[in-house]
Amino acid sequence: MPEQSVITPSTTLILFDHDGTLVDSEAVHFSLWKSLLDNYGIALSESLHNEMLVGMPVAQNAIDVTRHFSLSAKPEDIAAQKHQLTRDYLKNRAFPLIEDARQAIIRCHQAGYQLGIVTGGSQLSVEQTMQHHHLRKYISLTVSVEDVEHSKPHPESYHKALAIAGLSAGQAAAVEDTMHGMKAAVAAGIRCAVIPTAQSAAHDFSAAQASYPSLTKWLDNELAT
Repeated sequence: MPEQSVITPSTTLILFDHDGTLVDSEAVHFSLWKSLLDNYGIALSESLHNEMLVGMPVAQNAIDVTRHFSLSAKPEDIAAQKHQLTRDYLKNRAFPLIEDARQAIIRCHQAGYQLGIVTGGSQLSVEQTMQHHHLRKYISLTVSVEDVEHSKPHPESYHKALAIAGLSAGQAAAVEDTMHGMKAAVAAGIRCAVIPTAQSAAHDFSAAQASYPSLTKWLDNELAT
C-alpha cells in the first residue's frame, strides 16, 4: 500500500492495540486454545488459529470455534474456560513485550503525545502489562473488552477512547496488528498504521493508511517528518 502519514499535525493522541502490537501474546493464546480444545478431542492447527481467532475477542472466538468444530458445548462455556486459562496464566506474570514496544511508547511519550491502549482483550491483561513492565506512567487511558458492548472489529472501543480523551477522531492515530483492529479504528474515523505479525501477515490491510515491519520503523518514519 502507498504509505501515508498516520501522525499528522493535528494528532495529540496515539492509541495502541495490546495483543500482538505491544505484547507478544498470540503464541500463548494459541497454546491455551489448543489445550482447551484438546479436552474436546479437537486438534487446533496454528494456521486455523491465525486465520480464525487472532485479533478477535474471546466471546467471538468461542462462537467461531463451536460452529467450526460442531461442538455440543455452549459458546459461553467455551469462552468461560478460555478466560479462566488466561487468568491462570496472568496470575503472577504478564505477557512479554514486543521487542521494541517499550522504546516506542517512551518515544511517543517524550514527543508529547497522550497515549492509550485499546484492546479486545481483558483489563487484567492490560493491568499486568502496565504493572510488570512499568508502563503505567506513560498510559493515560485504557479501553478493554469489559468496557464496551461491542468489541473489535466494531468501532465502539475507539469511540469510547476518544470520548474519554475528549478528542475528535482527527486528533488520534491508531496502531494495530490485525485487520479486525484496523477495521475498528478506520470505522471510527481514526488513521491507522498496521504492524503485521507472523500470525496476521495474511490479513487484508488495504484499508490502513500505512504498514510497517516494526514499531521502530513506523516511528523512524513518522516522527522524522
